[in-house]
Amino acid sequence: MARWIINCGLLLLILGSLQARLIIPTDEDLVQIETKGYHQLSSAIQPRVDDNSEGNYRLPNTTSPVSYDVELWTNVHTGIREFNGTVKIDLQVTEATNTITLHARQTGNYTAEIVSKDTATATPIALTVTDSSAREFLYFTPTTGTNTFALGTNWTLTINYTGFLRTDQGGFYLSTYTDDAGVVHYLATTQFESTNARHAFPCYDEPNRRANFTITLNHDPGHNAISNMPVDETKSTTGRTVFQTTPRMSTYLIAFIVSDFESTSGELNGLPQRVFSRKGKQNEQEWALWSGLVVENSLAKYFGVPFALPKLDQAGIPDFSAGAMENWGLATYREAYMWWTKEGSTINLKTSISNIIGHEYAHMWFGDLVSVKWWTYLWLKEGFATLFSYESNDIAFPEWNTYQIFHVSDYNSALINDAYTTAVPMTHYVQTPNEISGRYNTFSYAKPASVLYMFKNAFTDAVFRNGLNKYLTKHQFNSTDEWDLFASLQESADEAGLRLPTSVNNIFSSWSQKAGYPLLTVQRNYEAGTFTVSQSRFMNDRSLEYDSTWYVPINYAVSSNFDFRNTTASHYLLNVKDTTVSDVNIDQDEWLLINKQSSGYYRVLYDVNNYRLIAKGLLEETHKFHTRNRAQFVLDAYRFVDSGRLEHEILLLLMSYLKNEDQYAPWSFSNSIFTIYDQYLRGDAQYDHFRQFVIEQVEGIFLKLGVNEQPGEHYLNNYLRVILVSLACQVGSEECYKQSHTKLQQWLQQGVVIEPTLRTQAYCAGLRQAEDSTFNTVLADLFASNVAADRTLFISSLGCSTNAAQLKTFVESSIDNSNSLSNAERRSILNAAYSRSEAGLTASLEFLEANWRAYHALATTAVPQPLNTVLSGMATYVVSETQRTRHLNLIEEISTNEPTYVSSTLSTSVNTTTSNNFQWLNQHRDPLINWLVSYHSSENDGSASLSASLITLVSAILLLCKFY
Repeated sequence: MARWIINCGLLLLILGSLQARLIIPTDEDLVQIETKGYHQLSSAIQPRVDDNSEGNYRLPNTTSPVSYDVELWTNVHTGIREFNGTVKIDLQVTEATNTITLHARQTGNYTAEIVSKDTATATPIALTVTDSSAREFLYFTPTTGTNTFALGTNWTLTINYTGFLRTDQGGFYLSTYTDDAGVVHYLATTQFESTNARHAFPCYDEPNRRANFTITLNHDPGHNAISNMPVDETKSTTGRTVFQTTPRMSTYLIAFIVSDFESTSGELNGLPQRVFSRKGKQNEQEWALWSGLVVENSLAKYFGVPFALPKLDQAGIPDFSAGAMENWGLATYREAYMWWTKEGSTINLKTSISNIIGHEYAHMWFGDLVSVKWWTYLWLKEGFATLFSYESNDIAFPEWNTYQIFHVSDYNSALINDAYTTAVPMTHYVQTPNEISGRYNTFSYAKPASVLYMFKNAFTDAVFRNGLNKYLTKHQFNSTDEWDLFASLQESADEAGLRLPTSVNNIFSSWSQKAGYPLLTVQRNYEAGTFTVSQSRFMNDRSLEYDSTWYVPINYAVSSNFDFRNTTASHYLLNVKDTTVSDVNIDQDEWLLINKQSSGYYRVLYDVNNYRLIAKGLLEETHKFHTRNRAQFVLDAYRFVDSGRLEHEILLLLMSYLKNEDQYAPWSFSNSIFTIYDQYLRGDAQYDHFRQFVIEQVEGIFLKLGVNEQPGEHYLNNYLRVILVSLACQVGSEECYKQSHTKLQQWLQQGVVIEPTLRTQAYCAGLRQAEDSTFNTVLADLFASNVAADRTLFISSLGCSTNAAQLKTFVESSIDNSNSLSNAERRSILNAAYSRSEAGLTASLEFLEANWRAYHALATTAVPQPLNTVLSGMATYVVSETQRTRHLNLIEEISTNEPTYVSSTLSTSVNTTTSNNFQWLNQHRDPLINWLVSYHSSENDGSASLSASLITLVSAILLLCKFY
């Protein structure tokens, strides 16, 4: 399955009341979770025994499916939810039993019989059906007599039943869309991963119970039906669609859709592909079709294993809780993850669509062709799909430099989340449906992708690739565990003559079977020219200690040999605390770098002298360092300062090279850090020192890229430009204000189209210091627009103004009933203002001081206390005594005069938030300002004195969930 909405994109930073939290982007960078709903991982999953006790949720191993013949009848075209079904299961008895046990969910009215396949004249045996609702088991026992099912015998079980299309976007469910004429269209579709096939038909709903499936759908002739396999034209008639029989596959990968969808089709290397979605959108699915064609081709060539089915379809579903789903031969997606046009869509969305397709198509091999024996090994499919979402795009679109996006997104997400006490191993056992759903998280997606990428580099791509070919070829149409993968990689390594310090089993399992990852602490012996590497588990909370070690592949570069192309492991830290690398002779004035291209899944902490050498090298010879290493230097230093492992001086010293930086990943991380500082220092009397420091770093590359996309430029410049425009205008770059304002005016006055990728930034930046006429034009456009996305953009952007009069007009529109704003839009106005700037916060406070009773009138049943929401939100941005006094006085006035308008705990929670802000400022404001003053006073002679004490950066780094 795909990941929940997070993937491949801009790293954003949100400041909380006490701490700024570095998170993974949402934007249009899409992260998917391929299961119905999203369940947070339980921090205490109890181990279970796989037996046949009452508490066991696994099916007994007494019978095994061979094939299914599933026939369904639906009238979904009228919106009717009820459906009828018949399933015939050919099964084999593997242990003598008198009961056959299957899974079922929310179906009923069962009638069942069974007939022997071993006797030509066998008489059907009537069966009694009982259930176990907690475990979702159906038990089938002979109604009369003492019939038993003997070991090795073969039977056909026939079950008739009824069910209802669900409305929660799981199982076999009802979906709708409304066309431009206002007509509602109904369709029936599926989402079976992980345990929802049992809703459509009784079955052995476990991934290793593979079987052949023949699907037949009875439907209105005005609708069409699609499934995993092509239609069997010889057996189908009008309103009855029969599909060809599948290869042996898992139940959760079965899919079928009954709809009035239309399709776009293409073919590459003999494999036909189609993209289905609602009528009228075919011109927007060309990119999904093209991406599907070239991504499938890239994967088939890389694995050396052709796609196994005769066709491959994609479908966009109007109501789809999962981001995307890898049904074999019929991948399904949220509609928004399929539609793209050059004229109206962002570059980020274009990349994300291809990335999601890469993820789902990689599953056609990892998960579909070869499935997992149990959800214990979910990472064995999701980790590969996550990695190859990037690798397939890197092959198909090499100009994208997609591994920079990987570094900002999944790699960073894994490092963040795997450093908390809630982290769990990649391989761990779960059993109930809720426990299984909880596995769809960082530790099944981003972390294993990062670990696999590490060994792809450490073992060499050739060994890794050949190992995957062996794994897929040997185990096709079957189920595996991690040891099968390790065996194939070992065989490949042996064939290539790759000398490993121990077995692949030992190396890889040290990563898959324990939580966390190493912090490598590097201490150089400058006289001997050697260095020592020690490992300990990295935790965000430094006070926590774990006795964990790994088999860690390492490599290194020095300033006199800065070839970053060879990422093979030159040394291993052999599951011990430390090792000395003595077969080197590094000059004292050379910098040392461990982990070329940041391909290894760990953080590296150097001694201070080596950091100074690295900072000097970054400043003087930026090009000598690989882009991803430059990004990781900044990010790791941020984390080390935050956890008390490194002095603040080093972080700022490293970031001072950014004036030479022109790549996306380093700027993405640096932008996040600068945003923290800006949040706390805006409005400070000496804020200008911070502003000038950031402008000095950013303005050179901003002037180089500008605010307009350029034909033929590097693909990631589109990502980088968004960051630069946002950051440069945020800190008050006059050049940014000028260019952005001109760009916005050219659109409003002359119709010069703003590129979709830059639309949000152009509006916000262009309105920061706009004249009244421009501001009023956008405000009028807001009131006149009937496009929801445009209205959201206009509201967000109008809040970027720093003009007091304009902001007053804007916030007052929230209670002006003569305009077209919806109630929800009115409640979003103040947030757009107070979260943008000190001026916006001031305008919001002034407005509420005069109009809090009118603002309360925005209350609804769903939002009964809008004042509570807005005043609580404001507290995060209160960073001056004047603001705090006004804010608390306002709360006191409301609480005294109309106590039901706000929560009784509002004052306490706001005090906690603002106190945390001031605690941060009391501790860090002076050291930070002092460093900036010192930097500017000495920058002319190039000898900036770095103060020993700066700020302690925010401590909580959290992943926003949703998709991967």
